[in-house]
Amino acid sequence: MALPKRYLVTSALPYANGLKHVGHLAGAYIPADIYVRYLRAQHRDVVFVCGSDEHGTAIPIQAMKENTTPRAIIDKYHEAMKEDFADLAISFDIYHRTSEPLHHETAQEFFTYLHERGELETKETEQYYDESANTFLADRYIKGTCPNCGSDRAFGDQCENCGTSLSPDELINPVSTLSGNPPVKKKTTHWYLPLGRHEEFLTKWILQEHKEDWRPTVVGQCKSWIEGGLQSRAVTRDLDWGIKVPLKDADGKVLYVWFDAPIGYISATKQWALDHQKDWKPYWYDNDTQLVHFIGKDNIVFHCIIFPVMLKLHGNILPTNVPANEFLNLEGDKMSTSRNWKLDMRDYITDFVKKENGGGQCVDMLRYYLTQIAPETKDSEFTWKGFQDAVNSELGSIFGNFENRTFVLMHKLCKGKVPPLHTNILDDTDQQLIDKIKETAKLVGDLIEQYKFRDALYEVIDLARAGNKYMQKKEPWIRARQVDENGQVTAEAQASIDNCLHLCLQLTANLAILANPFLPFTAKEMLHKMKVVDKMLEWKNAGQIKLLSVGYSLREPKVLFRQIDDTEIAAQVEKLKAGLVASQQDAANDKQEIAEKKEDKPLKEEIQFDDFAKIDLRVGTITQAEKVPKADKLLKLEVDLGFEKKNGGIRHCTSFRT
Repeated sequence: MALPKRYLVTSALPYANGLKHVGHLAGAYIPADIYVRYLRAQHRDVVFVCGSDEHGTAIPIQAMKENTTPRAIIDKYHEAMKEDFADLAISFDIYHRTSEPLHHETAQEFFTYLHERGELETKETEQYYDESANTFLADRYIKGTCPNCGSDRAFGDQCENCGTSLSPDELINPVSTLSGNPPVKKKTTHWYLPLGRHEEFLTKWILQEHKEDWRPTVVGQCKSWIEGGLQSRAVTRDLDWGIKVPLKDADGKVLYVWFDAPIGYISATKQWALDHQKDWKPYWYDNDTQLVHFIGKDNIVFHCIIFPVMLKLHGNILPTNVPANEFLNLEGDKMSTSRNWKLDMRDYITDFVKKENGGGQCVDMLRYYLTQIAPETKDSEFTWKGFQDAVNSELGSIFGNFENRTFVLMHKLCKGKVPPLHTNILDDTDQQLIDKIKETAKLVGDLIEQYKFRDALYEVIDLARAGNKYMQKKEPWIRARQVDENGQVTAEAQASIDNCLHLCLQLTANLAILANPFLPFTAKEMLHKMKVVDKMLEWKNAGQIKLLSVGYSLREPKVLFRQIDDTEIAAQVEKLKAGLVASQQDAANDKQEIAEKKEDKPLKEEIQFDDFAKIDLRVGTITQAEKVPKADKLLKLEVDLGFEKKNGGIRHCTSFRT
């Protein structure tokens, strides 16, 4: 099968409303970076795009929390996220932002294209409105009790406690987060993408064409959505913050963030092309381009159903694969920004990377552990003890130990130079190691091509494990004791030592190539110690056993990975618990604030008994009730008072019982 002419790889655009945690990193960014680094090592034409998602209600909500403006929020967190990704070696070709004029133009053009061709429809609906704040309420501006678990930490789109997806109408006792008052329903007009028109296309494309090569979770979720009947989805909303709808009769309306955000992949590609004097169009219009979206499972519906429909209608290519990951939990609980149960990338960078000389090994430690526990097929869990074990027992004791032993023995037994390979005395053990090197190179490549990064990394470590076993079996330190009458190592023993360390050094060079997509700083450090250039990391060299020249002097040994001690782990666990306690206190304060907002207004002046006695109260039976046309809660009543029947007039009815 011929390779694609080019690749466009995307990672989900993160909201610029706060720092991102390692769950995000494991879900959409490290897997994409591994894949891209592998493609680059093969000199394939690949562009890796991402950027900040800077619209939607999350931004003004965060601005209110920090008592500032939405613009200040996106500027602050865009730079913070861009810096954090760079510090953790996520190698985007461009990290763009959806607030840029180029993106606004691209998204408005996309909307106009669909609108002018009749691919959108308009609907008048009732939506929640805050009369005190004089504004329509987006889902996140509505809070209430979850109908599923009873928690009072439910919003109009999702319950923060149980994770159930909700609509504002499902909330019990909804209130506006702006004023604390119950909202009312008010009519508004919006534009919708009628997904139901495209069920046949989606069924064929996903459930038939990609049934085998897409992850079961992705296909299964899409199947559930399609078979449940796809509903029209609003592409506009009433909001001040966002991309203005480019129509004359759309004042006060912006493009819904789910509509504008994925178009950010296109505008980012345009900006990359402008920056590098390239043509962006083949990456979005040429069928010889492989488009791959890396996301978390909460974004499956957008990237597999909604955005592909948009792309199809716009004449663009469709994604070849959407390798969505499941969720990464933390120390036995769901990771949650709102509850402060999380490990931010910035916290790890501060506590580990910035404290090290260069910090590269700590970056690779995190990348290694997150890949090892990657939630590729089911939810997984980050624990600090698991992190410690992965670093100390695998990276250190297997990978790092083999590399270090090889360099130590090479300097001790071969004068610091690559020894020759005596092919005439190669035995079965030697040949088995050579075969293992070649087989692993092919296997790792195949697994990466299948987006099985966790399995691919296992094979890299297993090759280092095989190297340790080989060295243990050959025992060059024992052979070095075989000396002649002059105290010199015998020729036979030296030849055996040479072969062992020659193959171990060639295996070390292969480990650098194979580990590079996963552990880029480690690979570079290994190149430095072998005194070779980056060109050796080209994937075509993987599996070769002539990468290091005989007689070439190598640098002194240096341990690749430090040990993580118990005190560091204990400190991180305590820090996590303290953050949760602080979050619970903040939640209690917020609840009290909402309660204060809802306090009743002062009572009117009390009436005297004589005034009350003037009221004529009678009990009657409703004998007839007629619905008033064009009204939802008005009834015309006939009341029997016992001695006469009266027209009860029109009553406002909130509930009716017979």
